[in-house]
Amino acid sequence: MVKNYIALVVLVSGIYILFAMSKEPSVSEYNIPFNATTMESDAAFNMMMDVVMHPRCINCHPNDNVPKQGYDSHPHYFGISRGPENSGFQATACTTCHQSENNEYSGVPGAPHWSLAPSSMGWQGLGRKAVAERMLNEKLNGGKNHEELIRHMTEDELVLWAWEPGVGVNGVPRELPPVSEEDFKNAVKEWFKNGAIIPSE
Repeated sequence: MVKNYIALVVLVSGIYILFAMSKEPSVSEYNIPFNATTMESDAAFNMMMDVVMHPRCINCHPNDNVPKQGYDSHPHYFGISRGPENSGFQATACTTCHQSENNEYSGVPGAPHWSLAPSSMGWQGLGRKAVAERMLNEKLNGGKNHEELIRHMTEDELVLWAWEPGVGVNGVPRELPPVSEEDFKNAVKEWFKNGAIIPSE
């Protein structure tokens, strides 16, 4: 009688354990949170890309040979095109009008080595992920490694012109990027420090 009782208890216990195990959630059902580094990297990426995707940046990274102008990204006036060195042609060189600083009288913007980005760095029409992938690709970005990209994005006077854009032909100040210069620089450095990981869409 006792043996039968023990056997029954063991049998019921075994069935209960098997039933409970079958109800355990799989690993994919758990809500696994991002770690702090991932969240910091994603936040830095998004802040950086808020500037990179601004029309003023995209206008100099066209997907054709024609520089763009304005917030509607219309083709550059006077039929200007890229030229062999990304700086126009002899009669229509970028530096004919675009000097090393803004012209507050004519409204023509200016910064050192004014030019288009290389055609391999055309960003127009791309999403954030695709732009970031091109930016990191040394075969497309002029052979720049991470350190060189950081210097380009945080020290190059043409890039930093975005925060000193001067006034338009109508004398109205041009719109600044949605992120301050200091926050942009910090975001760039933070993103690269964390491995330059491109978040999934």
